[in-house]
Amino acid sequence: MSFAVESKFKTQEEKLDVLERNQNWFIGMPLAPRDETRIPLVPSAVRVLTARGYKVMIESKAGKKAGFSDQEYSENGATVAYSKSELYHADIILQCFPPTLENMRHMKPEQMLISPLHVGSTSLELINAMREKRIIGMAMEYMKDRDGSFPIVRILSELAGTAAVLQGAQLMTSEPGPGVLLGGISGVPPAKVVILGAGIVAESAIRAAIGLGAQVFVLDNNVYKLMRLQNILGQRLATSVLDPTTLNNQLKEADIVIGAIHSAEGRAPMVVTEEMVMNMKEGSVIVDVSIDQGGCFETSRPTTLKNPFYEKHGVIHFAVPNISSNYPKTASRAISNILSPIFIQAAGVQNIDRFIMECEGLAHGIYLFKGSVTNQYLSTRFGLNYTALELLMPPES
Repeated sequence: MSFAVESKFKTQEEKLDVLERNQNWFIGMPLAPRDETRIPLVPSAVRVLTARGYKVMIESKAGKKAGFSDQEYSENGATVAYSKSELYHADIILQCFPPTLENMRHMKPEQMLISPLHVGSTSLELINAMREKRIIGMAMEYMKDRDGSFPIVRILSELAGTAAVLQGAQLMTSEPGPGVLLGGISGVPPAKVVILGAGIVAESAIRAAIGLGAQVFVLDNNVYKLMRLQNILGQRLATSVLDPTTLNNQLKEADIVIGAIHSAEGRAPMVVTEEMVMNMKEGSVIVDVSIDQGGCFETSRPTTLKNPFYEKHGVIHFAVPNISSNYPKTASRAISNILSPIFIQAAGVQNIDRFIMECEGLAHGIYLFKGSVTNQYLSTRFGLNYTALELLMPPES
């Protein structure tokens, strides 16, 4: 009898110890669709998180396009899944592509999905499928830092700004463009780059464009942002507020126009009409970095890395929502650098609901919470009831 009691005691102690070590969440990273190349956690970040008690599972070959093999993930503590049914047992699904109906087929009720949202291409069918499964949806691009900035947007904006100029310069070549060198040469004037917006994308784009020798003109309705650019870059820039007359005149002269306007809540403002695009030069190029939020050109529609551009009214449009996917290793490291400290901060927090509210800024990224729409833009767009997130949270015990 005493032996049985002693054995039971030892077994119970061993189970409690295992639970203590594995109390943090189970994170699953699925294989992305063909057009997405980024991965949200790189192997070195996985090593840190698994040491903190997380279970991290990655679908086989999910990191391959970013240059990370299954073996690297396995050696750093991740479990490699060879079936979606195994992966989708996770508490949190973490991915660098927007939610899809394919996701919803595999997800279980009340799972958390952390991903980009891309409101411009989100459908009511998808939102309803997520509501039906009571998914907690968090949009990476709307997550805020303690200082009120958007960390994922900020870091990928640095990449996107430089990439937008390089992509525009490539499209200015004779295939498919007019055959104009961005920086010009002796005796030949440089191309003109017009940038809409004065945030981080604009800052990186300006540095790249000036570095290549282009003329630059920046428009934004926030004069303080324009002043900030002048101070940061340490040189005078040609700038203006976004009034229709100045905008129209600058678009007529532009060789490349970069749309870099970010919305804090929902869709990017549409500032360039189709008529304005029709007045642009034949062979000029639009790079709409804002397309992940619906775009700021009336003629923009999302494109893919496989078919990245199209021509409308004689103007070449490049509108790939995940422009940083052209540089997957750099982008993956950047995203991982933002997400891994958040999970480190969450280590030991048992309740995901409480963590959302307590981790400053994360709540701003929640657009769906267990069947309720908590993003005002989605509510208005699809005619769905809006509920403030704090009203849905359970009371603190």
